[in-house]
Amino acid sequence: MIQLKDVYTIYDDEIKVLNGVNLHIKDGEFVSIVGPSGAGKSTLLRLMTREILPYRGQVVIDGVNIVDLPAKAIPLLRRKIGTIYQDFKLLSNKTAFENVAFAMEVCGLDEHEIGNDVPKVLGIVGLNDKLNSFPHQMSGGEKQRLAIARALIHRPRIILADEPTGNLDMVNGYDVVKLLTKINELGTTVILATHNREVVNAIGKRVISMEKGKVVRDQVVNGKYVL
Repeated sequence: MIQLKDVYTIYDDEIKVLNGVNLHIKDGEFVSIVGPSGAGKSTLLRLMTREILPYRGQVVIDGVNIVDLPAKAIPLLRRKIGTIYQDFKLLSNKTAFENVAFAMEVCGLDEHEIGNDVPKVLGIVGLNDKLNSFPHQMSGGEKQRLAIARALIHRPRIILADEPTGNLDMVNGYDVVKLLTKINELGTTVILATHNREVVNAIGKRVISMEKGKVVRDQVVNGKYVL
């Protein structure tokens, strides 16, 4: 469960990005967060990974206010959370296999686990035949599926996707959303930040609309992109 309680963020000592946000997201939900650029969507996700801290308020994940976490506990928090970005953030000098394996290596997992788990997760995202391909040899849709595989490798309970279809055409964008929906159906909480109206309306799940740092609408069932 994720809760934001009266959360404010301020940049440059004066600019309010989030302005008294309150949210409650249940385990296993698929939630789309929509709004124009500057509404606070990405800031919301960055708070959930403790990349930034709020000026005021609480960010509670699984009953723990992560604002108060000591630095040594942050890596453990982030293993619970898989993150996906618009620009993929892949390592250009590593193959698909190596990109996913690297996420395991930095956590100290051994070669046996890596050799066993990486092909499985690449199979889940439909990249069985791309294990030895480098990012520059892959299409935009394949790169994003590789980024999703990397996000899944630690079996996270939460996936945060920040504009994952932003650099993709409509067909590949829908494919990525179908994959996120499949992951959600397996029990993973998915939080999608986007301004893609067509994608959100196709999902038909909970939609939270933001504007100027505030939640202005929360459609819990069969949500649509409305501002």
